[in-house]
Amino acid sequence: MKARLSVAAAMLGVMALTVFSPFAQAQTKQTTPPEKKPAATATAPAMNVVPSIEGTYKFVSRKLPDGKTISPPDAQGLQTFTKGYRNFNIMWKDSTGKHFSYSVASTYKLTDKEYTETLLYSAMNDELGVMPGSKPGIQYATGESKSSPVKVEGLKVEFHLPFDPPNVVFEGGKLTATLEGGFVDTWEKVR
Repeated sequence: MKARLSVAAAMLGVMALTVFSPFAQAQTKQTTPPEKKPAATATAPAMNVVPSIEGTYKFVSRKLPDGKTISPPDAQGLQTFTKGYRNFNIMWKDSTGKHFSYSVASTYKLTDKEYTETLLYSAMNDELGVMPGSKPGIQYATGESKSSPVKVEGLKVEFHLPFDPPNVVFEGGKLTATLEGGFVDTWEKVR
């Protein structure tokens, strides 16, 4: 019986030490729920998302300053923007049968601030003398990079193609390329 009392006394002593010691009280205070404070709200920086221009666009028509409209088969074009690559081809002819053709293969990067394009190569044949400084025969260019500013308004993306004369606007399934005083081309997204 003495042994049982000693064990019981020892247990009461341990309990007393646990409840009344300063260490136990500190632990008890830590286990009580902390006072609730309003959560701090952090505002994430606004992310400027650029609508995708990816897709394949088919040339539909070209309106000239004199009001004439050129469309296939007198003008043909197809261009594709993938994730980081651009492939562009256009050809048109005048009433005498002379041609202008231009092809571009390049890489590009589009942000809400800038469009940067790096030529893998371009080839131009300007029998019409359309481009200032062009010479008869095929002309090639490679490896050059250029950039231009981008304007984004909702789903509309606008910028100047760094290696081509026109300004382009992507909106919905339509691409419009405008050369001030020269033409307005309409392209339709086909996929």
